[in-house]
Amino acid sequence: MASGWAYARGMSTDTGAHTQPDAREQTRRLGVETTGIEIIDEADRTARPSDLFWPWFAANVSVFGLSYAGFVLGFGISFWQAFVVTVVGVVVSFALCGVIAIAGKRGSAPTMVLSRAAFGVTGQKVPGVMSWLTSIGWETFLVITATLATATIFTQLGWSGGTATKIVASLVTAALVVAASVAGYHVIMRLQSWLTWITGAVSIVYVALTVGDVDWDTVSAIPSGSTQQVVGALVLVMTGFGLGWINIAADWSRYQRRDASGASIVGWNTFGGALAPILLVVFGLALAGSDQKLRDGIQSDPVGTLATILPTWFLVPFLLAAILALVSGAVLGIYSSGLTLLSLGVKISRPKAAFVDGVILTLGTIYVVFFADSFINPFQSFLITLGVPLASWAGIMIADIVLRRRDYDEQALFDPRGRYGAWDWASIGTMVVASVVGWGLVVNNFAADASWNNWQGYLLEPLGLGTFVDDPAGAYWDGNWPYANLGVLLALVLSFVATLVLRRGTVRRQEAGTESGTEAGAGTRA
Repeated sequence: MASGWAYARGMSTDTGAHTQPDAREQTRRLGVETTGIEIIDEADRTARPSDLFWPWFAANVSVFGLSYAGFVLGFGISFWQAFVVTVVGVVVSFALCGVIAIAGKRGSAPTMVLSRAAFGVTGQKVPGVMSWLTSIGWETFLVITATLATATIFTQLGWSGGTATKIVASLVTAALVVAASVAGYHVIMRLQSWLTWITGAVSIVYVALTVGDVDWDTVSAIPSGSTQQVVGALVLVMTGFGLGWINIAADWSRYQRRDASGASIVGWNTFGGALAPILLVVFGLALAGSDQKLRDGIQSDPVGTLATILPTWFLVPFLLAAILALVSGAVLGIYSSGLTLLSLGVKISRPKAAFVDGVILTLGTIYVVFFADSFINPFQSFLITLGVPLASWAGIMIADIVLRRRDYDEQALFDPRGRYGAWDWASIGTMVVASVVGWGLVVNNFAADASWNNWQGYLLEPLGLGTFVDDPAGAYWDGNWPYANLGVLLALVLSFVATLVLRRGTVRRQEAGTESGTEAGAGTRA
C-alpha cells in the first residue's frame, strides 16, 4: 500500500532510514539497497513465487549438507532411520518457513516487523533479540566452517594451513559476506542465482568422485536406534535446516507481487530450501556410514574433512565452491540480522546495520577459530538452546498467519497506538511458558565444552524421563528420552495450539479495526 509505505518512511523512531535523501539517491546509484524495514513500495513488488527458489536453493546447496549426515548418524540410528529423519525433517521445516513467507507478501515488511502483529509493536523486541542472536550465530558458524575448510585443504595440498592461512581465510570470507549483504536484496538475488549453478555443479562432481567410497555392506550393518534417538535426530535436522532459517523467511517474500498465490510461495520456498539438503544429506549418510574416520572428522571440521577423500586436482575447485556456498548462506543471514537489528529500534541505515553485524561475525570467527577448544559441540548446544524460544515464536507466528483473513495494516506495524498495540501479553506469555517448559525437556549433550548450558533438563527427572548421573569422570543423563530434545517440538506445537485458542478473538478485532481503537484499513487477503 502506497499510503502505508509513506507512513512508515515517516516514522522517525523506527524505520532505520536515517540517511539524507541526496545520500540515499547516491547510494542507490552505486547499486546498494537503501530500503530498511519500511514498507516496500508497490512499484518495487515485482517478484514471482518461483523467484524464491534461487536464494533458498543457493543457501542450502552447500556441501555442508554432506557433513550433516555425520551429525545425524551420531545419534546412533541406522541409515534407513536417518533417511526418513532427513526427508521428513528437511521438508517439514522448510514448509514451515514457507508459511512464514506468506506474511511477507501480505505485509511488504521484514519478518520481525510483521511479527509485531502477533507480539505488539514494542513486544516484538522480545523474540527480536532471540532472532538476532540466532542469525548472528548462524553467520559466524558458516564463516568458521569456511575458514577451517580452507586450512584443511591447504594442508592437504602441501601448502601452509596454519595461523596465517586461517587469518586470511576468515577475513576474506567475512569481507565477501559483508559486501554482498551491504549491497542488499537485488544484488543478493543475482548472486544467489549464479552461486546455484556453481555450487550445484561442483556438488555433482563431488558425488561422482566419491561414490566409489560408499561401502553398502558397512552402511547397511549400522544398527537401528531407539525411538528416542530417532526423535533427537529429527529435532537436530529440523533445527539445523528449516527452523534455523524460519526467523528470516518473510524477508525474501516481501518483494512478491500482492496477487501472488500463497500456496505457490509455500511450494517454491519448500522446494528451493529442501531439494539440495535431502540429496546431499542422503548421499552423505552413505558416505559417512561407510567410514568411521570420516564420520569422526566431520565433528571438528565439517567441510574440510570431506576433502580428504578427494583427488588433489579437485581440491581447489572444491574449496572455492565450498566457500561460495557457505558465503551464500551467511549472506542471507547477515542481511536479515541487519533488518532485525533495525526492528529493535537501532537508528542506523540498513547497510550500516549489515556492516555492524559483519564486525561481530568477524570477531566471533576469530575467537572460535583461534581460541576456542571445541567448535561443533558448543554450536550444537547453542542451536538447541535458542531453538526452543525460536520454535515457540514460530508456532505463535504460524498460528497468527493461519488465523488472519486480511492483509496486514502496514501503518499499524509501526505505531504502538495502532490496532496491534504496544504489547500482546498473550503471545509473550505463551512464548515464556513454552520456552520454560521446552528448556526443561532438552539437555546439554556437551557438558564439558558448553558448561554454561548445564542448567537445562530440569523437568526430566520430575517427569520420570531420565536420571542425571553426576559421575566425577563425566556427568551424563541415564535414559534415552533426555537426548530426544522433546522441548523443541513441544515449544512449537504448544505455542501454535495456545495461540489458536487464546488469540482468535484478538485477531478478529484487529482485522475489524476495533483493537486499540483504530479503524479498519487493511486489504483483503489475496
